Amino acid sequence: MNSLELVESFSEFKELKNIDRPTMMRVLEDVFRTLLRKKYTSDQNFDIIVNTDKGDLEIWRHRLIVEDGDVENELEEIELSEARKIEPDFEVGEEAYEEITLESFGRRAILAARQTLISRILELEKDDVYKKYKDRIGEIITAEVYQVWKKEVLLLDDDGNELILPKTEQIKSDFFKKGENTRAVVKSVEMRGSTPTVILSRTDPSFLAKLLEQEVPEIFDGLIIIKKIVREPGERAKVAVESYDDRIDPVGACVGMKGSRIHGIVRELKNENIDIINFTNNTNLLIQRALSPAKIVSIEINEADKKAAVFLKPDQVSLAIGKGGLNIKLAGKLTGYVIDVFRDIDEIEDDVDLDEFSDEIEGWILDELKAIGCDTAKSVLELDRDELVRRTDLEEETIDDVLSILKSEFE
Repeated sequence: MNSLELVESFSEFKELKNIDRPTMMRVLEDVFRTLLRKKYTSDQNFDIIVNTDKGDLEIWRHRLIVEDGDVENELEEIELSEARKIEPDFEVGEEAYEEITLESFGRRAILAARQTLISRILELEKDDVYKKYKDRIGEIITAEVYQVWKKEVLLLDDDGNELILPKTEQIKSDFFKKGENTRAVVKSVEMRGSTPTVILSRTDPSFLAKLLEQEVPEIFDGLIIIKKIVREPGERAKVAVESYDDRIDPVGACVGMKGSRIHGIVRELKNENIDIINFTNNTNLLIQRALSPAKIVSIEINEADKKAAVFLKPDQVSLAIGKGGLNIKLAGKLTGYVIDVFRDIDEIEDDVDLDEFSDEIEGWILDELKAIGCDTAKSVLELDRDELVRRTDLEEETIDDVLSILKSEFE
């Protein structure tokens, strides 16, 4: 293997691994100086010229020319007769420059040098990936899906670096196909052995924060601050925002005209419902906003235990709790309070809508009662049992059960 072949092979390797030219030259020089020290015990009187673009590598040895028999240091001096074998015109006192060919090191030494170079550049590549992504934690990147496995997805960035998106960091409804691009946030960079592993996430709150920053210029410019984000990935999220400029409506700015800014984010997050609320230091008001879209009658707060008792009209209870208890769960995380929901007593004593009993009374029975003009519990209780039997198609036993359930509501 000659110098041209060796350096050309590493010039290609440099391009593949995105190693900069000065670093490549330094690595090559270090490796060949090691070769020189092994062969000559010192590399002080050698010049190494590397041109990775052209594939050139030259090694020149220079020594002071002295009279024959006057050599005191063979590493630094050369006899005149020996020097004239290199160049006939040399004279005593001049510097003799001699080119050292790679072949003179021997094939085994050159192959060892090649392996050392590969090892050094792989190490540089690992260091480069680690430093690059360590500084990008919290940023959104777009990468290509390369391999889909059961527990994780392997992606490649523009430089061919491998990135990992674990199953635990994927939205439940995420579906990946090889070759497609996907967006995620850089969550962490871990060292697995000596190899840096870049972990991506689509479920981390920072992913939603960065998406909002990309879509809402006021957030990017710092006019609107995201105070806190809580998420149930793919289901629902609550975002508390605050503006330091009274002229800016932070909620309106984040949602955009007719939802133009938020719609793209919702699609990216697989139709995750996103509630944007105005942040406030008023705990009562913050809890009210966090339980949106439910409308609250009153709140009792226990600061010591960080608990809040929230009273609502009966038709607002289900809205406050949300599907699967998700709304109240996220509201609790956003505010930092354990929230308990209660029906407002005054409202119950007044009247209760029949639909509020859908868990206890079958829908077709409620429809029969509504058909005779009874929409509330009290409107049914105002009619006696015989009249209810006569005016509806319900059995006496069914009427008795209904009346028992409705009466217990007011006891």
